Amino acid sequence: LKMSWFWFYLPLHLLTATCLCHSIKAPTTSSQQSFKTNLFNFYHSLILADGKETTIHLLKDIPKRYYFALEEGRVLAPFSVTVTPCDVPIEWSILVYKSPPGKATPGDHDTQEVSKSQKASSIVSTIFNYKGNSVETYMGMSSHSALYLLEFLSTERDTHITVYLTTDTTSGHLYPELPADPRIDVLGIGHTTVTLTWKHSPSVLQHREGIQYCLLVNEKHNYKSLCAAETAIRSSGMKLPPTLALSLSPYLLEPQQVMILSNSELSIINKVSSGEVRQVCMGTKNTYTVPSLSPSTQYYFDVFIVNLLTNASAAYTGTFARTLEEPEPKVTELKDGKVIHVVLDGKKQKFYSLQYQARHKKILFTFQLCRGQIQVHITRNGKTVASENLSGLRYFSLKGKLLDTYLVQLRSTEEFNSSVKVQASPHFHKPLFPLLPESLKIKSFSKLRTCRSVTIAWLGTQEESKYCLYRKRIEEDQIWRELQSADRCSGPESRHKSEKVLCKYFYDLNLQRAVTTETIKGLEAGTLYLFDVYLFGPSGIPVRYHSKVVKTRKKC
Repeated sequence: LKMSWFWFYLPLHLLTATCLCHSIKAPTTSSQQSFKTNLFNFYHSLILADGKETTIHLLKDIPKRYYFALEEGRVLAPFSVTVTPCDVPIEWSILVYKSPPGKATPGDHDTQEVSKSQKASSIVSTIFNYKGNSVETYMGMSSHSALYLLEFLSTERDTHITVYLTTDTTSGHLYPELPADPRIDVLGIGHTTVTLTWKHSPSVLQHREGIQYCLLVNEKHNYKSLCAAETAIRSSGMKLPPTLALSLSPYLLEPQQVMILSNSELSIINKVSSGEVRQVCMGTKNTYTVPSLSPSTQYYFDVFIVNLLTNASAAYTGTFARTLEEPEPKVTELKDGKVIHVVLDGKKQKFYSLQYQARHKKILFTFQLCRGQIQVHITRNGKTVASENLSGLRYFSLKGKLLDTYLVQLRSTEEFNSSVKVQASPHFHKPLFPLLPESLKIKSFSKLRTCRSVTIAWLGTQEESKYCLYRKRIEEDQIWRELQSADRCSGPESRHKSEKVLCKYFYDLNLQRAVTTETIKGLEAGTLYLFDVYLFGPSGIPVRYHSKVVKTRKKC
């Protein structure tokens, strides 16, 4: 802006008004006050930069004013003003100040014959007025003999907006262009996914390198600008990284944020009180399937086309969709005495359901955990009768009525898959598993270790049973895998014949003496061995003791 011209122009108006007061009858009180107010507004307003996006902070009920004028020498030129509310609705208007037709020079003011009404209308007029929270653009023609005043007001609360003024409409746009139809279409809806598509922005086709699409997903409502979306997330109490991290520049995430980078897509997930807010930037692809949503939940989707170089964005018309209800879990029927082997997905963390209809009053549920950790929940006719986490062999003895309906729900509590064997049977039914000792731990005696042998012991029961002992040589880096991944439901049939040490029968009516020891000889010095004991009952189904790792002495 040519400031010398502007400061000349304003006093000229003031001088004109002063001279007219001597030659023409004084204006009425209202018009005189209005004229003084208009002059006061200019002296208490700021210059609006041309060709640059300006962030303006507004205090509630306090108007803020900016002005602009053309450069000297330009008679008529197009200009545009774009205002983006970043939170609540605002009021804004554009006022133009023009000199009267046949504007006088400083030497002939006394000879002007202008009526008061003509003078008032020629000084100021409002050319645009808007109230709301949408992004609005005004385009007009500017005159070198006019000054423009922009006035902004927030009546709800303190807020901020962005304003972009340009008088250069030939060298491109700050904001990426939207297509003629800026709507987002929903192609498909699933239980946990929604597939969206939208028409390409002309800016993507022209400047593919510095432009990309970003998607915002939330459970509250649509946002009319990226600025408004960021403000809403910040107001929830969390710190937001710079504009969806559009440039993929490094930054620190807050504890409530999760960043996922896969297949050249950056996803940021914010955990807020009103639900989950996701931000995904997918380059120039205009079709995207949003994964991992919650069933039967309404989501709002907003797509923004973003200029990575200027950080400016334009918003498509948002849409919403409700994911499908989660289907009823498949229920497997349990039959008396039949064993079911269930594998539970640790990643999905979903319940697996088993149903059993009682033909007797007393029912025994048996669970043998094969791998991992699981949670079991048992209901009878819709009421919970048992619920706990399992880590071994567990019995639930329940008493009810004939034809009671039991629902057993199982879920892995580990991130990896877990598996379990389940049996439901009446109390007098032949037991599936043998009578178990008080503990399934194997004990080793450190003082009895030699370079060529180790001594171990395990508990038995009051019932004569068969016990088989196996050994396996392992390395240090195999210990964790052997102990964690072992299938505790597998029997000796899964072992190599060379690993078998012995099988023996024993019992003692006195549980204090129901213990056996074995010394395993012929071992190598300084070597790790894995020992397993299998207990066989009347049904022939084995129970595996907890594996024990023992190392022979290196020197003797």
